[in-house]
Amino acid sequence: MPIRYPEDVADIFPDEVEIYIVGTAGQKITVMNDDFYKQCNPNLERLVLRSHLIQHIKGIQGFTKLELLELYDNQLQELNCLEVPGPNLRVLDMSYNAIRDMSPVNVCVNLTELCKKKNHISISVEHLANNKLKQISGLRGLTNLKKIDLGANRIRVMDEEELGGLINLEELWIGKNKIEKIQGLDKVETLEELFLAHNGIDDEGATQPTGLALKFTNLNVIDMSRNRLTSTAPFAHLEAVEELWLSGNQIATWEGVEPLKESASAGTQSLETLYLEYNPLASEFEYRKKLAEWIPSLSQIDATLVGGLAAHGLPSAMPAPMNTTNTTTKQATTPVPLEAEMRGLQDTVVKKAQEETKAAKKQQQS
Repeated sequence: MPIRYPEDVADIFPDEVEIYIVGTAGQKITVMNDDFYKQCNPNLERLVLRSHLIQHIKGIQGFTKLELLELYDNQLQELNCLEVPGPNLRVLDMSYNAIRDMSPVNVCVNLTELCKKKNHISISVEHLANNKLKQISGLRGLTNLKKIDLGANRIRVMDEEELGGLINLEELWIGKNKIEKIQGLDKVETLEELFLAHNGIDDEGATQPTGLALKFTNLNVIDMSRNRLTSTAPFAHLEAVEELWLSGNQIATWEGVEPLKESASAGTQSLETLYLEYNPLASEFEYRKKLAEWIPSLSQIDATLVGGLAAHGLPSAMPAPMNTTNTTTKQATTPVPLEAEMRGLQDTVVKKAQEETKAAKKQQQS
């Protein structure tokens, strides 16, 4: 593999405060040279090296004013070289790498977003998604963190000591892991959105004392699709929840939905969106109709708006067919109601089927 430094792939100007280099076929950085910072503006604020073949972070130790660092979609196996730029970073995005240890983020005390999805780190927003993380670490001192994405890793435990310091956290993305219990959130009172899809959480795991058993007065979006839930009971007490995604669980009877019905009847909850598709219950006759009756506040069931588009002030997806009549004096164009049009089509199909049946009987008799 040929060695390509950042300056081999793109022009770097010493007066720039932002550097964006996105890899393309045949033009990918393979190595960050040790003195990379000497080629750049010492006041560099944003450094994005996305979709390259970088294996080690180097040459950023001179960036004392760096606020955003993104090496999304590279080949990093470890987080290093954060000691100098870390304290000033607001966003760290290291998703889609092969990072196994996230503890070095502990120096990024001003992060507001951190993503580690398939190794995606974003501070201020931290992104470490899609990596190879097995445990949560390095977070306990990041009190300014507002969003963290740890999706698509190998995490089994929501560590209370690590999550307990995130007193300003608003969004927690931790789907596609191996979590069986929601816990460690008793001090995260600011939480607004919780994403735990594609884990192994059952009803008991969803009602742990330091998890969703708490009130969470700001929590308005929950995604727990593709888990092992058999009931909506773990969510019935959450008064602020507006969107609840429970697709692909194991809710099989209406008894499993009754807790939400009771909350709706008591006026303690006003759900707007509810996803229950791909649960056994969703195959029942008039499933959508009954849900709408049980929880009148719903404006969307699964991917469909309750009452159709027109009920929400949107144009109909299918315009009414037109009946055009020509006369010698004028041409009148009047809309035919869609229901009447459909009945007419059904009558035509039924009549044709009856005629074909009669013809078949006559043929058999002859």
